[in-house]
Amino acid sequence: MPLFVPSPQLLRPASLLDAPDKVPDALAAGTPEPLRAGLVGLLGEAKVLSKVSDLVKYASDASPYRFVPQVVVVAETVQDVAAVFGYAHRNGRTLVFRAAGTSLNGQAQGEDILVDVRRAWTGARMLPDGVRARIAPGTTVLRANAALARHGRLLGPDPASGRVATVGGVVANNACGMTAGTTRNSYRLLSEVTFVLPSGTVVDTGAADADARLREAEPALHAGLAALKREVEADPALVARIRAKYELKNTNGYRLDALLDGATPVEVLRGLVVGSEGTLGFIADTVFETVPLERRATTALLFFPALADAAAAVPGFTALGARAVELMDGNTLRALASVPGVPDDWARVPREVTALLVEFRAPDEEALAGYEEAARRTVEQLALVRPVDSATNGFTRDRAVAAGYWHAREAFVTAVGKARPPGTTLITEDFAVPPARLAEACAALLELQAAHGFDAAVSGHAAHGNLHFLLTFDASRPEDVRRYAAFMDAFCTMTVERFDGALKAEHATGRNLAPYLALEWGERATALMWRIKELFDPHGVLAPGVVLSRDPEIHLKGLKSIPPVEAVADPCIECGFCEAVCPSHDLTTSPRQRIVLRREMTRQDEGSRVLDELLDSYGYDAVDTCAGDSTCKLACPVGIDTGALMKDFRHRRHSAFEERGARTAADRFALLEAAARTGLTAAAHLPDPLLAGATGLARAAVRPDLVPAWLPEIPSGAAKALPPTGPRERAAAVYYVACVNRIFDSSGDGRHASLPQALVEVSRRAGRPVWIPADLPGTCCATIWHSKGYVEGNALMANRIVERAWEWTGHGELPLVVDASSCTLGIAEEVLPYLDARNRERHARLTVVDSTTWAAGLLPRLTVTAPLTSAVLHPTCSMRHLDVVGDLAAVAGAVSAEVVTPVYAECCGFAGDRGMLHEELTAAATRHEAAEVLARDFDAHLSANRTCEIGMDHVTGRTYRSVLIALEQATRPAD
Repeated sequence: MPLFVPSPQLLRPASLLDAPDKVPDALAAGTPEPLRAGLVGLLGEAKVLSKVSDLVKYASDASPYRFVPQVVVVAETVQDVAAVFGYAHRNGRTLVFRAAGTSLNGQAQGEDILVDVRRAWTGARMLPDGVRARIAPGTTVLRANAALARHGRLLGPDPASGRVATVGGVVANNACGMTAGTTRNSYRLLSEVTFVLPSGTVVDTGAADADARLREAEPALHAGLAALKREVEADPALVARIRAKYELKNTNGYRLDALLDGATPVEVLRGLVVGSEGTLGFIADTVFETVPLERRATTALLFFPALADAAAAVPGFTALGARAVELMDGNTLRALASVPGVPDDWARVPREVTALLVEFRAPDEEALAGYEEAARRTVEQLALVRPVDSATNGFTRDRAVAAGYWHAREAFVTAVGKARPPGTTLITEDFAVPPARLAEACAALLELQAAHGFDAAVSGHAAHGNLHFLLTFDASRPEDVRRYAAFMDAFCTMTVERFDGALKAEHATGRNLAPYLALEWGERATALMWRIKELFDPHGVLAPGVVLSRDPEIHLKGLKSIPPVEAVADPCIECGFCEAVCPSHDLTTSPRQRIVLRREMTRQDEGSRVLDELLDSYGYDAVDTCAGDSTCKLACPVGIDTGALMKDFRHRRHSAFEERGARTAADRFALLEAAARTGLTAAAHLPDPLLAGATGLARAAVRPDLVPAWLPEIPSGAAKALPPTGPRERAAAVYYVACVNRIFDSSGDGRHASLPQALVEVSRRAGRPVWIPADLPGTCCATIWHSKGYVEGNALMANRIVERAWEWTGHGELPLVVDASSCTLGIAEEVLPYLDARNRERHARLTVVDSTTWAAGLLPRLTVTAPLTSAVLHPTCSMRHLDVVGDLAAVAGAVSAEVVTPVYAECCGFAGDRGMLHEELTAAATRHEAAEVLARDFDAHLSANRTCEIGMDHVTGRTYRSVLIALEQATRPAD
């Protein structure tokens, strides 16, 4: 066994609850036999996840439910899906599909086979007609739109979860969002679908002979759909009822209007697929009619004296062509005051005040000006109020201001999620009423919430009569569950009997509304839905209890408890928004799953075999393979930094000997820096296999998480001497050459200027010279220690760099330019918690500038003489934290005619040296980005962080370099 392997028990929770809903020890060994062996034989070991930790981490999603599957299958092909269907049928098993896990009503959860259909199903491309796009179902809405935007197009559906929600999930739930309404949703815009039936038959509805193929392959299904269509069309009252139901946004139950809209059985099938929630088959591919990207917008946040006044104004804006009209009542506005970026004075908004967020979008200036003039005339006729100073009641084209309004609109979950009582789960509900009765429905809902002891607040897509509200309760308390059950009974009865509304406008039925389906639709229509289910899935293999259930209390079963864990993680609402940006998600665990696993540990009791198994897996799956980049914090609606938690766990696992060693390394960093540079220079003369073998032996003897592996792309040592600069008195800035750029060569072994040479020269060329201090050796941004959880070494180096920077900059008079984005972040932000009081005061007076921002500021003073034809960028996670991705793009845009940022560009997972400790992490994190990069040739591959460049070199085989090197080359004076 290697040395320095920490005991898994060091991460044992401080207290154990012995909760009634804990995973039983019967599952400690993971998936039972012969289930595991049968699926491994069918699909192979890599596609079957069977450890108890695998089962636990998939048991929770964004819904209020928790169901532990018996096994998790990662399906990568249509053949995989068909094989699992066949296995389930032959063996009397059931299965559910899971994509992003952002659905809100339990439709992606089950207690048998769970099929992960997100990882391999990605990609989006425009078709030759320039309107339709083929989009793989595992592609997120955000990334699909990023690809389509290059062609001036977008998807119609725009759910708030679009950053992580997949297109397949959007279709399966008919998820809509702020602007889709009833005309731009999946039902209206999905032109073709490739669908795998429970029998294994693959139906491509876009094939010219698709209906004939369906008749031949599935005669009973074909005939049954045709018969249902004739039956419905022969009942005028039923036809009228169906048409009336879909005048509102409605995702409750199957799309019965497909029986009216589809001319043939295969067209009926295409319509029924939308909103089917994985209960009829698997969506393997989609073709969408896209909508134009309207790049111009004008936005206003308008305040009304009362809810009725706001509701009365909605039809006027809708008639003018507003793309979005969003409502927030006074209680919502007050709650939002706690959200960063929202004006503090919203806390004083009177409860009766209501706001409308109104936005018009247009393709050109003339159209936008027309909207603005019409909106101005409308606003003049309204009785608006200014309840607080920040209220302006005016339309603006300022994107930053508009983004602030939208941030507020979308942040209600943030406000309630962070403030909810410990141990409570958060439920997001939505429904729709006729827009003309919007104010009445809001008032009725608020009264109902208060009557059942829930916080009374409402918001929603006012233009469509679609309202949203949140509920929090403790599922471990029977009295809370009874209160929730009583509320749901009263709410559903009110929505149907008083308003003839839709119980689910865009969140789909799931388990939560299954008992109330007949209440809304009536027995006749509900019976039709059962017959549809039986036609597609006669053996009941798919998603039992989802959409359709004969159990009147199914919505109360499997409600998840939220046991307390580490304080930083307690606010987690398990929404999964973090997962799309997490480097390790496809390798081991995501931030959500790391927290879910901790919660399950806490549910266990003393002597639990499940707890021991979870702890044994957690070290590698959660702690070691976390990049620690903290982009999860940026994506999390409640701001949880799971990366920081994992760094704390790393610290907990350190022995006193390791902590002393790390502190000594910080104390003597000048010697280590010089030794590393010398070692790399010597290594450049040795064969890569020898170096890889030597580091492999060391890793096996010591510990893989402590000793980096050798990668062929590691460059030789940097030049010891840094480029000369003039005196500080004549400098516009102090240039801090980060230790990675003092250790690793960046000159391509002398083929071009090194990064320090390039930054010094381009600054001189622009008339903004920099000064490099002589005493840089021995200093560092402290990220080396911070990322590994070495607290004492981190504190020593954090204070050292601030003390030196204080002197270098003349007590903050000059800016400090840092040439590696992770080091900029380290000095600007991450050192703060470790500074003593004096250095904290000094730090507050420092101006730390990333090299990309510095370079962007030089552009007006430079002339490009040798532009590139094309460049591809790798924006680093640190750039996202610093909000300087735009500066990277600006500099690249100045030196290259074409600049491409890959749709899948996220954190590379190299994370300083973590990509050398766990090469598989960077491989998983960059798999899709690397494929995009290698799909074509570029003149240059640009970033601004040396270790990330090495990581990208390794996974792509291309040479990445700093954008400043490209800037220096492109702006050399013409001969």
